[in-house]
Amino acid sequence: MGANYQNTKTGWERNRRTHFDEIVDNYDRERPDYPRKLFDDIIKYSGSVKGKNALEIGAGTGKSTTPFLEVGYSVTAVELGENMAEFLRNKYKGNNNFNVIVSDFEKVLLEESSYNLVYAATAFHWVDPQIGCPKVFRILKSGGVFALFRYNAVPSIGEPLYEAVQEVYEKYYYSYYTSNKRPIKKTNDDFCTPAEILHGFGFADMKEYGFGGIIMKFYDVTRALTADEFVAIRDTFSDHRGLPENKKAALYAGLKEVISGHGGCYNEKYTFQLYMGRKL
Repeated sequence: MGANYQNTKTGWERNRRTHFDEIVDNYDRERPDYPRKLFDDIIKYSGSVKGKNALEIGAGTGKSTTPFLEVGYSVTAVELGENMAEFLRNKYKGNNNFNVIVSDFEKVLLEESSYNLVYAATAFHWVDPQIGCPKVFRILKSGGVFALFRYNAVPSIGEPLYEAVQEVYEKYYYSYYTSNKRPIKKTNDDFCTPAEILHGFGFADMKEYGFGGIIMKFYDVTRALTADEFVAIRDTFSDHRGLPENKKAALYAGLKEVISGHGGCYNEKYTFQLYMGRKL
């Protein structure tokens, strides 16, 4: 029974999307911020902001909410977690251009043709795309924009610290989540393939749902992390939090040990990916 469980679970099952509500403060503190240029590109693509309404799917702690409020959008956030929603209410208390609805996106009732922008930051992969994508199309006004963005960790294959980290993962992570797949370095062209779009966003092509003018953009960022910071961000990941306590404790202890033994700093590289289209 144990072996079968290991072979079938990934830690990223849709029913685990509620785990973020347990880690609100850690999530807000540890998850990386998105590049300002990414937001600028969405706003430029969307055109004039005056009087426009935006809907954010899976707003979390508002890491991608503020930039749209700052330029004048009225933002409605759909957030599944009660604790996350309360965090958002406190964060934007007194802002009349913001409101939050506690619901999952699949079930929330939204008026058709009422939004100029619908977006999600590292969240749409938790949505059932067969429900979510047609729903986005319906609630957007004609010419409205669907913008999805996420970040992809870039493996530093061959670098001594990266390889030492992978050895710890082999011992404590892959002994539980049994898989033949290991991190590989991907190019921007790779991320543009239907298979990678499916992996990152939960569906393969916006065109299938009626969107046009599709654009993909990338932004490279490096964060210098201490051993504690490296572990803290991983403790916000669904798969890591799904490990048995003994495996998780050993993994985190091993990661801290190897990073401390290599100078105490891990330079984590990310490729932020923006995928957007327009309702024609």
